[in-house]
Amino acid sequence: MTNPTARKFGYPNTLVAETEHWLVLVRPQQPTYGALVLVCKEEAKAFSDLTSAAFADMKQAVGGIEALLRHTVAYERINYLMLMMVDPDVHFHVLPRYAGEREYGGHTFADAGWPGPPALASHVALSEEEAAVLAAEFAARWRS
Repeated sequence: MTNPTARKFGYPNTLVAETEHWLVLVRPQQPTYGALVLVCKEEAKAFSDLTSAAFADMKQAVGGIEALLRHTVAYERINYLMLMMVDPDVHFHVLPRYAGEREYGGHTFADAGWPGPPALASHVALSEEEAAVLAAEFAARWRS
């Protein structure tokens, strides 16, 4: 069974990739183009609650994320934010960071916080359909 945090971020429609312990999802609110959510599948409410297997498997998930975003977004930096105030299941918001803008699907994505902390309030809100299409495109690239 999937946890409420994954469902909140549109699982299964926003699924990009899955490892044994992690889900990689498109973040429907995109502060930067290619923003993702990395959600642990274990029932854990604290980072220290993860099993050793989940920590080890995180390397595979992060490696895949960075390869995907390096090629599709051409990020200059990448931020992993663990913001578990509203959604208590262990997860990270993954934000590719860049100067300038990126274009996708008729939207322009500026990194409003560059070069400082991310500006999460400034975002492009993808529709459910747009998020699903982006997830499918990212999933195809993940597998290639």
